[in-house]
Amino acid sequence: MLRRVLSCLAALSLVAVVLVVGGGGSAQADGCYTWNRTLSQGASGEDVRQLQIRLSGYPGSGAVLGLDGQFGPATRSALIRFQQAYGLGADGVAGNATYSKIYALQDDDCTPVNFTYAELNNCNSTWAGGNVSAAQAKANALVSMWKLQALRHALGDQSIRVTSGFRSVACNNAVGGASNSRHLYGDAVDLGAGPHSLCRLAQQARNHGFNGILGPGYAGHNDHTHVDHRPSRFWSAPSCGI
Repeated sequence: MLRRVLSCLAALSLVAVVLVVGGGGSAQADGCYTWNRTLSQGASGEDVRQLQIRLSGYPGSGAVLGLDGQFGPATRSALIRFQQAYGLGADGVAGNATYSKIYALQDDDCTPVNFTYAELNNCNSTWAGGNVSAAQAKANALVSMWKLQALRHALGDQSIRVTSGFRSVACNNAVGGASNSRHLYGDAVDLGAGPHSLCRLAQQARNHGFNGILGPGYAGHNDHTHVDHRPSRFWSAPSCGI
């Protein structure tokens, strides 16, 4: 009887290995989030919202993609831009090829592979003390990172140097930040010059979903380019033609 049980267990293990490795041709998820259906215009739900977060850097010039869980024309257009950016079939439908690329672009904590939570918060480890809850500040930073990932890819996949992200009120006061700074909401990022000039960063950021862009020529911003998610658009980097 024991031999028969062990034989059955071995057979089940073999089947499990075949299913995992073969996968029926489906995309293989990482530890962050798994999409379980194809998404196209008209769909709605949390899986659409999760997709929108990853597409937030592809809204088109001057636009911002809503993260409302509704797959409308703007989400379809953003998806097409994402697919084109990575050489996928640009049909505006999220299926295995799209998901596989997203899985390859993100780490298990849902951050894109080239940016980290720690990189966007050198103030504290809790994300607390700002103008929104710690959870909201961290969620805002995640969206920023996906927009930065799109910006990075558009600039030839060269590194982007983050110099400041989330700030608590205490941290913001310590660096002399504005009392209404978007850094207090976790949705602002300051970028330093590196492979790309500050002007190049500011100019390209216009295509990646940032409502706020401040750079060289704007008071206090000659040594960095600032991007954020403020409610309405305000761009000013006069030295860069913005």
